[in-house]
Formats: sequence, structure tokens, C-alpha cells
Amino acid sequence: QVQLVESGGGLVQAGGSLRLSCAASGSIFSISTMGWYRQAPGKQRELVAAISSGGGTTNYAGSVKGRFTISRDNAKNTVYLQMNSLKPEDTAVYYCSLRSTYWGQGTQVTVSA
Repeated sequence: QVQLVESGGGLVQAGGSLRLSCAASGSIFSISTMGWYRQAPGKQRELVAAISSGGGTTNYAGSVKGRFTISRDNAKNTVYLQMNSLKPEDTAVYYCSLRSTYWGQGTQVTVSA
């Protein structure tokens, strides 16, 4: 059984930073691709960033490239999303996903202008 628990969301002013964490239970974390997704009101869920099982390969949505960094600590079964230079358009519920199969409950990120 895989469970994912996100934390670190909140309210921040434009230009600020937040760091999201996603703690995973289960034994397949270290061999799984992990992703961060987001869904804004009235919009479809979109992939923000993904990282390979060993952390050597990452990819980002064009809208966050250069501002967000995904990383992981396999010893802690945790994946992170460092978000810098936040913009109001980054406001959304952020979800982590394991293999695009298992999902966390989401954490709200709100960026004020």
C-alpha cells in the first residue's frame, strides 16, 4: 500500500518562496518516478515537475522552468518541490504522485499579488 502525504503549502506574496514536501510510505518509492502536479480552479491538472527514481533526470513545465526545483531523498522516502519567484498564476492545489498512479491529498498554494 502506497500513501503520499504533502505538506508545505500556504499563502505567500508574489516573488516569495515555498518548499513542498511529499512523504511516501511503502517499499517502491526508491524505484519510482515521482511527479508534482497542480490544479487551479476551473483548469485541468497539469504536470509541474518530475524526477526519475535515482534523481538523475528531471523535467519541468515550461511555465516553472528556472523557478522550481524538484528533488528527492530516497533514504527519507520524500520528494520536494522548491518554488521560488512565485507568481499569482502559480496558485493551485499541488499534488505529488508516484508513477502517476498513486496520489496525495494535495496542498494549497496561494500566491497574492
